[in-house]
Amino acid sequence: MAFYKVICGAAVLTLLTQESHSQVDVCGQAPLNTRIVGGQEASPGSWPWQVSLQKSGFHFCGGSLINNQWVLTAAHCFRSYTLSTLTVNLGLQSLTGSSSNQQSRTITQVISHSSYDPFTNNNDICLLKLASPVTFTSYIKPVCLAAAGSTFYSGTDSWVTGWGDIASGVSLPSPQNLMEVEVPVVGNRQCNCDYGVGSITDNMMCAGLRAGGKDSCQGDSGGPMVSKQSGRWIQSGVVSFGNGCAKPNFPGVYARVSQYQSWINSQISSNQPGFITFTSTGTDGDYSVTCPGLPPPPPTTTTTTTKATSTTAITTTTAAPVVCGQALRNTRILGGNSVTAGMWPWMASLQVNGSHVCGGTLVAVDAVLSNANCFSSSPVPSQWTVVLGRLNQNGANPNEVRLNVINITLSNLTGPNVAVLRLASQPPLNNYIQPICLDNGQTFTVGSTCWAAGWSSGRGGVEQVLQEFQTTVVDCGNTSSSNSICTGFISLDQGDSGGPMMCKLGGSWFQAAVLTVNSNNSASQTRAMKPCLSSN
Repeated sequence: MAFYKVICGAAVLTLLTQESHSQVDVCGQAPLNTRIVGGQEASPGSWPWQVSLQKSGFHFCGGSLINNQWVLTAAHCFRSYTLSTLTVNLGLQSLTGSSSNQQSRTITQVISHSSYDPFTNNNDICLLKLASPVTFTSYIKPVCLAAAGSTFYSGTDSWVTGWGDIASGVSLPSPQNLMEVEVPVVGNRQCNCDYGVGSITDNMMCAGLRAGGKDSCQGDSGGPMVSKQSGRWIQSGVVSFGNGCAKPNFPGVYARVSQYQSWINSQISSNQPGFITFTSTGTDGDYSVTCPGLPPPPPTTTTTTTKATSTTAITTTTAAPVVCGQALRNTRILGGNSVTAGMWPWMASLQVNGSHVCGGTLVAVDAVLSNANCFSSSPVPSQWTVVLGRLNQNGANPNEVRLNVINITLSNLTGPNVAVLRLASQPPLNNYIQPICLDNGQTFTVGSTCWAAGWSSGRGGVEQVLQEFQTTVVDCGNTSSSNSICTGFISLDQGDSGGPMMCKLGGSWFQAAVLTVNSNNSASQTRAMKPCLSSN
């Protein structure tokens, strides 16, 4: 987990004078943003280690391929079984129909952890040996496993996949395509407070939103929870249990894979899986969590770092004969995804001589909010152009409008501050150009899902498509103040500076912060300045 220090900017409303036409009534609407709470269909080959465990042809649990002949799953999936009725299906996208990418194997051995407790779900982990090795393809590959000593701080971005129910008691509808959901890690202290102190052991980990709405469910059991580090996908957890599905304050619970490196290696004598140490840096906000009956956190060694990243270089603790954790068809880059036209209709590209310099947001029909640092070398309004309705930095943009800037007003704070650009004319408002609401005292609770967006070179392919980054509001711990908002790690670059951190409330999108990127080392420091508002 990384935290972004948020510095309360100046009174943006006082910068948006009466000459500006505020759009509070209609702001924050994105008609073409159809994102729904919960999971979404995965693209074929995105998660090539995902397997479907089937009994007499019917899916009952998930699992993950960890080498060419072994699958990792949950022990509770095998409380009772008849080996001859079981098959492992790999390379599947849909549970219905057939696929040329599919391979199926019978099972010769089921090894549940000897200390598995069906009453507490402790040690809910199991290994399956396939009757014969599988052939690796773009659709069938092994996942890396989290090595002993791995750390997954609260807020660590994670993905869970499976063919389970899409809500409690609601089966996955036909054609039953593989689903994916992005969830942040919830620390064990917080999870113990949620489920009852003592319920969550060191052999477990939790993930989900405080507000609920995203989770694994029945039928996902045994499937993987993974996080990305240095280009490799590493399995941190095995879907185990929960209180219903996606309920507020009841995150999903997973078997913690890093606790079982020795056990897994003791069962697999040859061609052992690839274990990689996943290392979170920064401060784990879970240490500040307390509730009745919860013991104090163990003493920790405090280190100072400016590295705001959840990952470090790969440390491979087991030399694997094959490269694990690669999904060639999964194009996610640290949570970044290309968007479609109209997804974030307030996004502005601030340009000098036709080249993108910084991001910004339309906050009124004639005003754009950005980061004052963007104008340190070019403070003259006539040098700047604002482009609205743009999707690609390279290529056609039929919905875009280019506007001149007639005034740039800085908030005149010492240190980081914001800027408001007055436009020479008002753009037409449509599905592709809309103002965002400003954070006028809104509160974004821990667990709230928020998004950042921006354009930077090297992302979005040849056309440099606008990228979005999902994150979650986390506890700021000792740095908490009314002027702070802390989130899980996202990867920003210089071209993202001035863009928004956006959170949704009551059907409208609000800008919670203005992004700042350290130009000396954009990958190591990201900071968001909160655009505080004045009632004057």
